Amino acid sequence: MRSSPKQSTIITLLTDFGVDDAYVGLMKGVILGINPEARLVDLTHSIPPQDVTRAALMLRSAVDFFPPGTVHVTVVDPGVGSARRPLLLSSGGACFVGPDNGVLPPAARRIGTPKGYVLENDRYFHPPVSQTFHGRDIFAPVAAHLSLGVEPADVGPQTDSFVDLDLPQAKLSAGGVSGQVIYVDHFGNLVTNIDRTTLDRFPASTLSVSIGSMAVIGLVSSYAAVDEGTPLALIGSWGVLEIAIRNGNAARELRAKPGTPVIVAKRDSNA
Repeated sequence: MRSSPKQSTIITLLTDFGVDDAYVGLMKGVILGINPEARLVDLTHSIPPQDVTRAALMLRSAVDFFPPGTVHVTVVDPGVGSARRPLLLSSGGACFVGPDNGVLPPAARRIGTPKGYVLENDRYFHPPVSQTFHGRDIFAPVAAHLSLGVEPADVGPQTDSFVDLDLPQAKLSAGGVSGQVIYVDHFGNLVTNIDRTTLDRFPASTLSVSIGSMAVIGLVSSYAAVDEGTPLALIGSWGVLEIAIRNGNAARELRAKPGTPVIVAKRDSNA
């Protein structure tokens, strides 16, 4: 868990807006109009449309690499304009701003215990507020004000209730671990929900990692540890088990996607 909050001018942006339209640029314009010294970091704007789970996983994977005081803005918001609330979570010295649809809590919990606030103080909004673009008119300006030192309690009333995601959890047994693919990256590498700590219970050389009809024996330290075209298993940059094919696309070649089962089994030492 991180220490007490420190003020920062870093604001990260994660959306499903893509790069063909001006939506992201408009959010940046609003932020810079309020805090010209803000340092804006684009995590990604290529989340598939309305894919809240993928956005939550991406945000959770990123938060460890930003300093205390960072404001994280996430806009993957299929419920915009509905009764869903605009939300701020304060946790571990960081602020998380976005819709109350489950996208924020996994990242907030990774670095601390979240405190929730409903964004209701329109003093910190950009008027007039569009019912279809809260990213520009609510989330971006609130983030800018937070980066200037506005306290979370100033943006609206505290809440102990917010939507959470039921993310799949790996299951540990005496013989190994059962999990699943939770994310496929740009290269077709398969990121699973089986973390390093769970795998540390078993010597790496004794493990068999199975997905579909393919099994990989043991973990390697890097993609380059095997010959080109060879499947491999390693602990990737997310700190979880990853299955890849060197210089290939594991998702395509193994016909795998989020939800595909992955089994890590302890091999017989005589095998």
